[in-house]
Amino acid sequence: MALFIALTLLISIPIWTHPLPPLSDYINHLARMQVIAELPNNRQLAAFYELNWQVIPNLAMDIIVPPLARIMNVYLAGQVFLVSMFVLIISGILMLNRVLLGRFSVLPLIAIPLLYNFVFLVGLMNYLFGIGVVIWALAGWISVRERAWPIRFVLSTVSIVVLFFCHLCALGVFGIGLFSFEVLRLWEQRSQPWSGRLVAFFLSGVPFLVVAPLLYASPTMQLVAANSWEQRGKLDGLIYIIANYSDIAAFALVIVLVGGAIWAIRHRVLKFHPLALVLLVVGGVVYFALPRVMFDTYMADQRLPPGIAFMLFACGNLDTRRRLVRRGFLSILIVLIAGRLLEIDYNWSQLSDSTSEFRASVRRITPGSKIFVAYANASSGDDVRDLGLVHAACIATIERSALVTTLFSVEGKQVIHVRSDYRDFADIHDGTPPSTAQLVLAAEHPLPDMPAFWLNWTKFDYIYILFTEDDAPNPDPERLRLVADGDRFQLYRIIKIP
Repeated sequence: MALFIALTLLISIPIWTHPLPPLSDYINHLARMQVIAELPNNRQLAAFYELNWQVIPNLAMDIIVPPLARIMNVYLAGQVFLVSMFVLIISGILMLNRVLLGRFSVLPLIAIPLLYNFVFLVGLMNYLFGIGVVIWALAGWISVRERAWPIRFVLSTVSIVVLFFCHLCALGVFGIGLFSFEVLRLWEQRSQPWSGRLVAFFLSGVPFLVVAPLLYASPTMQLVAANSWEQRGKLDGLIYIIANYSDIAAFALVIVLVGGAIWAIRHRVLKFHPLALVLLVVGGVVYFALPRVMFDTYMADQRLPPGIAFMLFACGNLDTRRRLVRRGFLSILIVLIAGRLLEIDYNWSQLSDSTSEFRASVRRITPGSKIFVAYANASSGDDVRDLGLVHAACIATIERSALVTTLFSVEGKQVIHVRSDYRDFADIHDGTPPSTAQLVLAAEHPLPDMPAFWLNWTKFDYIYILFTEDDAPNPDPERLRLVADGDRFQLYRIIKIP
C-alpha cells in the first residue's frame, strides 16, 4: 500500500505540473466539460450549443468533471479526473491480483509506467477510465463467483450498466475478461457433470442482456452501420501498449521488462495464473476480428491491447521472499518509472511552449466568436508530437466562449449539440479539418459534395491554420488578416467581403 501511494503520486507529477497536457482529444473533451458546466449561465455559449442528455455509452467525463468544474477551474477538474483514472486502474490491478492469488502482491505495480501509453496520448479518457472500472468489476465478479447467484448477478448487472455509460469499448473489454474467466472455470471443473457447468457458464452472460434495452434507447444505434475493417495497423495497436514519444525509450522499456521476466521465470520466482493464457487467446482472437471503426468510433480495435495488458499484469505472481528478488524488482520498477517520467516531462515541457503560445493567441479573439479550424495541408497531424495541437483551438471555447468547428458535438456520441441556427457552422460528423487549399476552392469554386461548414468558412470570425511552417505565407490575403503567428499555427481574422 505504501508503494502504491508513493508511486502513484510519483507517476502523476507530469499531470499536476502541466495544467493542459498535450493530449489529442483531451482538450476537446475539456472544452465540452466547460460547456456542460457553464451553459446555463453563459449566454454566448448558449447561443451556439445546447445540452441533450441521452442514453449514450460515452459519458464518464461528462458526468464527473462538470460538477468539479463548478467549484474549481476546468483545467484543475481535468487534472483531478486524470489522476483519479490512474488510481482507479492501478488499484484495480492490485485488487484483481489479490482475488486471483489470495493475497496482495507488488508485481502489479510494474504496470504503473504503462499508464502513459499511446491510447492515453490520443486522449481517449472515457475509455481509459472505463478500463479502471473493468478491472475492479472483474475482481468483484471473481470474488463473489462461488457465493449465492443473486449477489454476483446484481454486481455484474450494476457493473455492466456503469461500464455502458463509461464507454462501449470498455464494456467489451469486461466481456472479454469475464468470458475468459468463465472458460477457465469451465475447464478447471471438467471432472464435474457437463450439464451443470454449461448452465452456469451461459448464465454468467445473462446480465449482459441489459445492454440490449440500453442500446435500443440510445441514439448511438443510429451509428451501428458505420463500421470498417482494416488489418493494417494491428501491429501498431500492440505497440500502443508501450509507445510514447521515443521508439528507443519504448524499446528499452520492453528489454527491461522481458529481461527481468525471463530471469524471474528461469529462477522460478515468477509464475502466472492460468487466466493469463486464456486472456491472451480470447483477447487475441477478438482483437484481430474487431473493425478499426465501430459505431463511427475510430481505433475501436487498437484500444483493446492496453486494457488486456493491464489485466495480464494482475495475473502475475512474484515470490519476493528472497532479498535479491525484492531488490531487483524494486530497482527495475524505479528505473522504468523514472525513465517514463523523464520521457513524458521532457516532451511535455518542450510542447508546453507551443501550448502557451496558443493560449496567448486565444486571448486575442473576441468573446463569442465563430472559429474555423483548418490544416496547412491534408496530411498533417499524424506525428505524436502534433497530438496536442490537433484540438488546441477548443481552448477558445473554454476561455472565449467561442464556437469552434472541431468541438465534438456528434449526435449519438456526445450530449453537446450545435443549435439549429449554427449546424452549418460546425463539423457535426467529427471529420478531418480541410486544408487551406480546399478552403480557397470552396470559396471560389464550391463543389456539391463539400460539407456545409466548408462552404460557410468566409462567414466565420477567425480561422486557425494548424501545422504551418515557419513564416508561412498568407494563403488568401484577400480574405485573411494575420492576428498571431505561433509555433506551427497561425490565427487569422476573416475579412468579410461584400
